Amino acid sequence: MSAPADLLPTDLVIDVQGLNKTFGDKHVVKDFSIQVPRGRITGFLGPNGSGKTTTLRMLCGLLTPDSGSGTCLGYDIIAASDQIKLNVGYMTQKFSLYEDLTIEENLQFMARVHGLDRRNERVTDALQHLGLYERRKQLAGKLSGGWKQRLALAATTLHEPELLLLDEPTAGVDPQARRTFWDEIHALSTRGLTVLVSTHYMDEAERCHDIAYISYGELIARGTSEEILRQVDLVTYEGEGPGVDRLGPEIAKQPGVAAAAPFGVTLHVSGTDKTALNTALTPYRRAPFVWTETKPTLEDAFIHLMAQSKDNFQ
Repeated sequence: MSAPADLLPTDLVIDVQGLNKTFGDKHVVKDFSIQVPRGRITGFLGPNGSGKTTTLRMLCGLLTPDSGSGTCLGYDIIAASDQIKLNVGYMTQKFSLYEDLTIEENLQFMARVHGLDRRNERVTDALQHLGLYERRKQLAGKLSGGWKQRLALAATTLHEPELLLLDEPTAGVDPQARRTFWDEIHALSTRGLTVLVSTHYMDEAERCHDIAYISYGELIARGTSEEILRQVDLVTYEGEGPGVDRLGPEIAKQPGVAAAAPFGVTLHVSGTDKTALNTALTPYRRAPFVWTETKPTLEDAFIHLMAQSKDNFQ
C-alpha cells in the first residue's frame, strides 16, 4: 500500500524507490520502495536477517544504497545524507550511551554533540517528560532495560527530530516497560513526529498506524493490520483439546495447510483454500479435539508470509 493519492509530495516524510544493497554475494535489500506520510507510526516487520536494519540505515544516510533513489524529509537520500542525519533520530538495538555517566550527564553530552541551544532547558524538559527527573543522578549502567530504553529515547529526541527510526527498541524489555515506551511513541506522533519502528512483537505491530513487512530483502506486504489480513486472505481454524498443540508438525504436512502454529494450549491451522483446509483437518475432527473457525490474527498472517519466503543466506 502506498500513501493515499490525495497526499502532496511534501506530506511524505519518506519516499524511496528501488533501493538495493549488497554485501559480498548477499543481496540484502532488493528493489525496496516505500512511502510514509508525516505523523504516522509505521511498523517495520520481518524475520531476522531480512534487511530491516540495513534499510533503516539507508533511509537516515548512514549507508549509501547501491542503486535506487528517493527522499527522506525532502532531502535526497544520496546527495543530501548529511542534512538527513541532522533531522533524524535513530535508536539502535543496543544501548549505546555511556554507562559510567548519569542519566543527566548523558543527556548533557548529547546536547553538546548536537550543538544545541538552551541545553539545560532541553535536558530538563526531556528528564521531566520521560519520567527520568527523579533518577537523573543515577548511573546509566545501573538502570533496568526499560529505564535504559527511556533514556535512549530521551537522547534520540533531544534535538527535536522530524523523523524517528527505532530498531527493535523494546527487545528484552518487560511488558509494562514496553507499554510505557509505546505510550510515549504515540504521544510524540500526536505532536507531528513520524516514526518507523522495527519490531518482532505482534502486539506492538498492532499499535502502529500501518505496517511494512520485509522478508529477506523484499517488501512483501504493506498496509494497516486489516488490509494485510485481507491481502493474505487466510482461513484459520483454532483447535482445542488435550495435546492438540502437539499435532502441529503432523498437520502442517497435510495438503492445503499453509501453517500450523501452537498458541498456548490451542493450535491455529491456516490455509488459503477453505475446502482443502477442511479436508486436511477431517482426520483430526475427533474427540477430544474441537475445531472452530476463527478470525486470523496478524501473527497467523506473518507466519504464513514467512513460510513462503526464502532465506537469502541459505
